[in-house]
Order: sequence, then C-alpha cells, then structure tokens
Amino acid sequence: MNQDLSIVSLVLHASLVVQLVVAGLLLVSLVSWSLIFAKLFGMARIKSGNDAFEQEFWSGKNLNDLYKNASAKPDGAPIERLFASGMREFMKLRERQLDTGSQLDGARRAMRATLQRELDAIEGNLGFLASVGSVSPYVGLFGTVWGIMNAFVGLGSLQTVSLSTVAPGIAEALVATAIGLFAAIPAVVGYNRFARQIDRVAIQLESFIEEFSNILQRNVAGPAGAQR
Repeated sequence: MNQDLSIVSLVLHASLVVQLVVAGLLLVSLVSWSLIFAKLFGMARIKSGNDAFEQEFWSGKNLNDLYKNASAKPDGAPIERLFASGMREFMKLRERQLDTGSQLDGARRAMRATLQRELDAIEGNLGFLASVGSVSPYVGLFGTVWGIMNAFVGLGSLQTVSLSTVAPGIAEALVATAIGLFAAIPAVVGYNRFARQIDRVAIQLESFIEEFSNILQRNVAGPAGAQR
C-alpha cells in the first residue's frame, strides 16, 4: 500500500481510454469555466445598462432625444435597442399616416421581434453548459467502467489477489467519475443561475414593452416627441 495514489499518478498509470476520457472532461471543464466567467460579466453589464436606461427613460426626457441617443449606440443595452426598434417603427408608420391602431400594433410587433433576438443572444452558450452538466457524469462513468473492466482483466491472471493489488486499478478508474462530477457541478450551478437571471431580464423587457406601448397610445394624438 506504499504505492503513489495521487490524482496525477493515477491518471498517468491509467489505461489510454481512461486518460482520453479524463483529458476530454478537463478540456470541457476549462471551456465551461471560461463561459461561466464571460456570462457573469455579460449579465452584470446587461443589468447595469438596462437599469441606467430605464432611469433615464422615466426621468421625463423627450422621446425623440432618447431615440437619437439610442440609435447612435449600436452596443447599447437590450432595453435600449428594444425602445429604438419600437420608436423607429412607430415613426415610420406615422409618416405614412396610418390609423392609430396600426401604428401601435406595428411598434409592438417590432419590439416583440427585437425582444426575441435579444433573448436569443443573451441565452447564447447556455445550451453548452446544460449539455456539460448532464453528459459529463456519464462520460466519467464510462471511463470508470472501462478502467474497472481492465483492472479485473489484469487481476484474472494473478494467483493471489489482495487489497494492495486491487486498489490502484480501482482508484485509477474512479478518477474518471470524479473528473466528470468536477466538470458537471459548476456547469449545472452556472446554468441554473444564468437561467434565473435571464428570466428576470425577460420580465423587465416584457414590462417595458407594455409600459412604452401605453405611453405611445397616450401620445398618439400629439407630436411623436411628446413628453410623458
């Protein structure tokens, strides 16, 4: 029992299949962590941008001024692009002198389309985290089963078998399961956290569509840039 049973030593002495499984899981885990950190900063930036624009929007600033500022910032917050798309469509339909209902419906449809595009962009890479969280344990289990099978095949040629001869082979195989869980757990936690944050962003954008539609309806009889 004086054998080196450290993780690195176990992986180095494992079979080729187990080593490939461990290497793949470590690579997937590294990608998952990079996506998790990128998503953390991205969601924080989205929340900050949305809150800042909502504060400016409800300060009573002229809608035309807000529209000019939003149109000049292609990298603005999602709620800012939502407002710009609705205002743009509303102004186009008003120039055509369509009826009030058509103007409001057009603006709402434009904002709905923008909402879907924004949510699709925000949800990017969540599918990868979900796949890693659900598949990694099974990949690790495959490596473990393969390693245990090889260990028992090797033990079959021995006259006497003791714990000291069984332990290294079993430990080498179990490393794959451990690495699989190491890759899966952060991915699952990150996915659940980001899914909740995206739900809150979606609710915020949905609420803004309704509120902005009400503002357009109240001002539809007046100039497009009327104060609220």
